[in-house]
Parts: sequence; structure tokens; C-alpha cells
Amino acid sequence: MLNVTQILAAKPSGVRTVDVSLTVYAAVTLLASHQIGALVVVDDGRPVGMFSERDYARKGIIRGRRAHKTLVSELMSSPLITVSPEQSIEECMQLMTERRIRHLPVIDDEELVGMVTIGDVVMHMITQQRNHIEQLEGYITGRY
Repeated sequence: MLNVTQILAAKPSGVRTVDVSLTVYAAVTLLASHQIGALVVVDDGRPVGMFSERDYARKGIIRGRRAHKTLVSELMSSPLITVSPEQSIEECMQLMTERRIRHLPVIDDEELVGMVTIGDVVMHMITQQRNHIEQLEGYITGRY
């Protein structure tokens, strides 16, 4: 069974963060410059929430909030939902589905060590299914 550690090993290291004191404009600029959909919001280096394009659209733009004047802390999703490196991909998928989220920060010993996204989960599930199908085809055709 694949776990979060194995998912993170296949990704570049590091997680993009934004401080609670920055404006939504600064956060959206970070999202655009790194071509990502979400940032972990930190307060004094400690993860406290998530800020995503969805937060900006649903809590910012639609409600007429000004990006240059609104703080990330006002729009972030909180409390932060996280996983540990030992958790399985199936647990991540279940948590994402139940909570309707697309990003799971990975916390190890109270330290932010990575991020698992819905794209990571889908990619690894497809790979597992492809491998399983190849094994079954091999068994059926007598390659094994």
C-alpha cells in the first residue's frame, strides 16, 4: 500500500507558504508566479490554514473584498487539515473526498514537510491500476 512518504519522494521538495499578515493580492501573486493552486498559511512559521484560488474566488471576489486591503488570514480555510508521512494514499483520498479539499499539508514531528494534492493521489492511483492490469494481462497471456 502506497503512503504519503512515497508520494513526496516523487515530487520536488518544499512547500510554498504565505504569512497570515500578507494581503490577498500578495498571496494571489505567489500562486500565479509559482503556477500553483494553494498556499499553506503560516503564523510565526507555524502552519495555521490554507489559502487557495477557490478561497479568493468564493470569499474574496464574490463578496466584493479588495485584494490589496484584505489579509490572507481573513479568507484562509481553517482549521488546517493535515496528514502524516505514514498515512496511506487511500486515507488521503478519503479525507479529500469527505472534506471536499484538494490539498493536504504533510506534517512530521510538528514540521511542514510537504504537500499532497488531488493530482498526486489520482496519478498514483492510475499508476497502481495500470500496473495491476499489466500483471493480470501477463497472467492471462502466460507471460508469468
